[in-house]
Amino acid sequence: MFKRLTAIFILCFPAIFCAAQQVRPAKSSEIYRELKTLKHLPKVLYLAAHPDDENTGLLSWLINDQNVETAYLSLTRGDGGQNLLGTEQGAALGLIRTHELLEARRLDGAQQFFTRAIDFGFSKNTNDTFKQWDADSITADVVWVIRKFRPDVIICRFPPTAAAGHGQHAASAVVAEKAFKAAADKNMFPNQLKYVSVWQPKRLLWNTFRFGSVNTTAENQLKVTVGQYDAQLGMGYGELAGLSRSLHKSQGAGTQSVAGVRSEYFSHVLGDPAKRTLYDGLSLNWSDKGIADIDELIDIILLSFNYNQPDKSLHGLLMLRKKIAELQDAGLRKDKLAAIDQIILSCAGFMGEVVTNQPEAIAGNGYNFRLNLISRSATPVTVENVNWLNQTDNLNRNLSNDSLITIERKIQIPADAALTEPYWLAKPAKDAATFSVANDTLIGLPEMQSPLNVLLSLKIEGEKFAVNLPLSYKKLDPVKGDVVEALRIIPPLDLSFAEPVYFAKEKEGLSVTLRLKANKNINYGKVSFKIGNQVIKTFQGINLAENTITTKDFLIPVEDLAKVKASQNKLEAVFSSEANEFSKGQVLIQYPHLPTLQYFVPATTWLIKGDVKVLAKKIGYIEGAGDLIPEFLRQAGLQVDVLTEADILNATKLASYDAVVTGVRVINTEKRIKNWQTALRAYVENGGTIVMQYNTTQDMALQDFGIYPFTIGGKRVTEENAEVKFLNPTHKLLNYPNKITADDFKGWVQERGAYFPDKWDAKYEPLFEMHDTDEEPLQGSTLYAKYGKGNFIYTPLAFFRQLPAGNVGAARLFFNFLSAGK
Repeated sequence: MFKRLTAIFILCFPAIFCAAQQVRPAKSSEIYRELKTLKHLPKVLYLAAHPDDENTGLLSWLINDQNVETAYLSLTRGDGGQNLLGTEQGAALGLIRTHELLEARRLDGAQQFFTRAIDFGFSKNTNDTFKQWDADSITADVVWVIRKFRPDVIICRFPPTAAAGHGQHAASAVVAEKAFKAAADKNMFPNQLKYVSVWQPKRLLWNTFRFGSVNTTAENQLKVTVGQYDAQLGMGYGELAGLSRSLHKSQGAGTQSVAGVRSEYFSHVLGDPAKRTLYDGLSLNWSDKGIADIDELIDIILLSFNYNQPDKSLHGLLMLRKKIAELQDAGLRKDKLAAIDQIILSCAGFMGEVVTNQPEAIAGNGYNFRLNLISRSATPVTVENVNWLNQTDNLNRNLSNDSLITIERKIQIPADAALTEPYWLAKPAKDAATFSVANDTLIGLPEMQSPLNVLLSLKIEGEKFAVNLPLSYKKLDPVKGDVVEALRIIPPLDLSFAEPVYFAKEKEGLSVTLRLKANKNINYGKVSFKIGNQVIKTFQGINLAENTITTKDFLIPVEDLAKVKASQNKLEAVFSSEANEFSKGQVLIQYPHLPTLQYFVPATTWLIKGDVKVLAKKIGYIEGAGDLIPEFLRQAGLQVDVLTEADILNATKLASYDAVVTGVRVINTEKRIKNWQTALRAYVENGGTIVMQYNTTQDMALQDFGIYPFTIGGKRVTEENAEVKFLNPTHKLLNYPNKITADDFKGWVQERGAYFPDKWDAKYEPLFEMHDTDEEPLQGSTLYAKYGKGNFIYTPLAFFRQLPAGNVGAARLFFNFLSAGK
């Protein structure tokens, strides 16, 4: 660990400020809270496995009532979860959940950290989890965060036992115990000590809980009262917690805002036991550390604080800054100087931004920017100089009170500027369970600070301040008003396949479609299609005009396809022009509750060859939470129509479909489906086929949605290579039109399936039996029933993951389901 280390980790704590595109003053109530936090010295680190695992009620109380600097360390970014908003899965979903977590932290005030661990999906115990996760690597990441953040108290959400309910939950507690001991040991991860010092937290606690029927609390545990009303917030901390947790929108985690006090319980794990409070034995304030004059000065500032004129506190704050700058404890000095600098700029009413009118830029090009500055303070703020990336201007200009100044400047983007993308996605993952990070000092951060900044040197009453303003894009949205986002650095050209999978037919050439986005003029380019290191076909003489998006078809002849021997292949496209090669495609994620998110993926698709048959021709699809199965089926040559309510209620039209497929979690997300049951039952009775994918028990539109009764349980098979037993090998669905064998269950990703039915009517026939290691066999992965002339298939097998991943066996089985009526 810790290679290519640099000193760029200029402690971007609090982490929630890392992505801010403007420097803006906080509200007076927030400034007052930050002043009280400046007076309090303990720090708390809350630790769990995933976004939305954190106890937002406790975080809100710690920050706003106790005025204690608090952070949440989520081991993963939630990559293996489900998505109620769209079709993003895996790393893309992790990116969404990262920013949902940051939005939650902006609301409740906590800081946010992560490790390199990938959420690979549900696991049942720590043994399963650590088969995937490298315990030493993750422990090192947690130790790094502890040594950087320097918490006095660490609180786990979960225990290291089965009571955690999830193997990754329990593993987070195991890692916490290891890291608690290792952080103070100079022999553990010694390369970190070039940048941090060892640190020993006072105690490690487990925040016990009542989840459903599981109650791990006890009256002999440490108990604190939370949820009190805060007049400055206009709500209680439980109400604030509900708002914060409800920002996990992709998970459907909307949570009630509950008023009133409640108790939180804590069980001792390691370190000094706490008898009365979380902070027993700690220095609570500056006086406890023998620096009473800092406490006294903060008390004076708090007592005289004017909510309408916070700038009146500037003189006292600047005196306080000088005292903090004299502290001998380097870590404490650095943390508190960063905090007081933010308070001072807020009290000065300072706002700064560097904005352009376009969202994207190419390295080496120049763009027009506006530097907007304003101060709302009777105490003068002087801009001494401005560093414009490659040139410094000496201004020595006072900002007039409440008067905006604008300086226009053309800024050259450095030729070596990196593409804008999440630092943990810039390189291929180390393995299926660990991200690869080129610069280890970035570990822990929710995202990297912008490397492209205009640096201001400010002076207030003789004290100097360095302020970074990221290069940003600003637009006027007709609904939202001003929108300010990060300027996105993009390549001169990016490319991607139009479809995630292509089917090669025997004795036919293959037409593939590329989307080519030219951000500059491209002349005499060429595209090569490769499988591994083997070039299948190259096309030359491609010219592209600047600022165009071209969709171009390429026909790979049958003789070139003959070079491809395997049934499942990853086909890569590489575009070459002059001395440059481009092999990545831009992906933008845009949801109303998030900033625009950009990342790049290799220009690849799945190429499927071989014995894959489907007899169905026309498919109706009822949308659920979102999956990519319609696109997959279209590439297989099927007509796929997304059905409207009018289509479903039109018996004649519905009867024209060979099969109807429901999207994942349709019962949870489509409340109108209860009105469609009669029509869907009649469709099956008259000869139609319904293939229903998995649903959960959360917020169901109706309970009785099967053609015959069955009950969804919580059982799942998380081992993607679990053995599959065929209960009736002669069943039509296992033989027609594709002969299904054990080989068709090889190469599955993440899991076999989840939320298997645990009870069903005798008219259903289960097709498979499977189980995780040392667990009881499950038969609910696929239920088949004949109803009238038609067929009903309920299958919580994870086809929504397998088909976009190009798994041939999963495709053959799914095509059999669709062809049940043939």
